[in-house]
This record gives sequence, structure tokens and C-alpha cells, in this order.
Amino acid sequence: MEKQGLQAVKDYNEDKFTKRIVFKNGESVVFVLNFMPGQKLPTHQHPGTAVFILVLDGGGTVTVNGEETLLVKDDVISCEGNEQFSFKNTGTLPTSLYVVLSKIPDERYAQNI
Repeated sequence: MEKQGLQAVKDYNEDKFTKRIVFKNGESVVFVLNFMPGQKLPTHQHPGTAVFILVLDGGGTVTVNGEETLLVKDDVISCEGNEQFSFKNTGTLPTSLYVVLSKIPDERYAQNI
């Protein structure tokens, strides 16, 4: 077993968002993204993975395949890694996202292409 405290990875920077790894095991990774108001994560993908995101603090707008959705503290989303994904802290408070990227077995990934 391994235990981590999340307060240690809630690390905000005035110039750019931060990414802090919590756990990494093989091809799966857990990390926290931290955003000051106005900061954003550019559109990107994580092919071959399932993506799970929990809003720990704050909120903002997530865009998945061009569709915008407002997220607030305690919201959880799930999306496939081949979807186009971005996030912007559109609020007035710092925002932290708890992210899990989990490798999808090759046969499941092949069905989603």
C-alpha cells in the first residue's frame, strides 16, 4: 500500500498551471492539475486510455469534442482518451483536478477507433 496527501500536490503557480504526479504504476497514472483563474489546459488526447477527473477545488469549463460543460467542486467526469479534451479555470478561485489515466486493454481500444 502507498499513501499520499493531496494538500502537498495542490501547488499553484501565477504563470502557468501545474501538474503533480500522485501515483504511477505501469501505464496508469494519477496526478493533480492546478489552475489559477484564467489558466487553461490546451486541447489534447490520451489515446488508449480512459480518463477520469474529479474537481477537488474550484471549477471551470471542460470542453470534450467541442462540447463545453461547467464543472464545480465534487463533480466527476469520465471520457475516452481518444476524445479531444481541454479545461479552463473560468472561475475566481484556484482549481485542482484529480486525474486518473488508466490504460485500456488493446482489444477494447481497437473497438473505439
